[in-house]
Amino acid sequence: MFEPPASSVEIAVSPTATLVADLLLPATPIGWVLFAHASGSSRLTPRHRQLARRLHRSRIATLLTDLLTPREEEDEARRLDVPLLAARLRLVTQWLRLQEMAAGLPLGYFGAGAGAGAALAAAAEGAGPIAAVVSRGGLPDLAGPQLLARVQAPTLLLVGGHDVQVLDLNRQAYAQLAGSKHLHVVQGATHLFEEAGAMDEVAHEASNWFVRHFTPPAAGNGRRPGA
Repeated sequence: MFEPPASSVEIAVSPTATLVADLLLPATPIGWVLFAHASGSSRLTPRHRQLARRLHRSRIATLLTDLLTPREEEDEARRLDVPLLAARLRLVTQWLRLQEMAAGLPLGYFGAGAGAGAALAAAAEGAGPIAAVVSRGGLPDLAGPQLLARVQAPTLLLVGGHDVQVLDLNRQAYAQLAGSKHLHVVQGATHLFEEAGAMDEVAHEASNWFVRHFTPPAAGNGRRPGA
């Protein structure tokens, strides 16, 4: 069972919109991952909770936040409004950078659905560096080719092998990403990764990606562990 969040916070992102976020903070974190939720998924989605639990075991702190208010979620156009979602994610990132608990630690993004496009757009345009991005069954193409070409953060795209349309979109986005990148296909999985072992594989790959890019290079060889 997922451990209860360490705390819940409210983050004002406009005069009329306040987002709710759940914090899970291990004792000695090596970095933070901000979850970008949109298109019908939320911070309470079991798949995201499972991944947050796995990251917690790897000493990664997580901030699970919905980028839209419940009222905004009712508007389908907003759920796919990547510029809006990316702007919200940047504001949440700015808020986290000002917190003592995140001082000096690398930050990463995890996105699903339209949230993946928002995460990559925010990484391309954000004021501070993002150490790594992971997309799970996402729509990274929604960031657009111009922003994808500007993403410097190492990016991992995780897609189900049977999610044919999304896999094709991810391959197109992968070709447009200019920085360090990897496309990992979870064989036999469909869009929601409900097949036996599929989410375990997603959690394993995502955790390894973040740990690899949150950890300084080993002294003397200039390589990150696992590189």
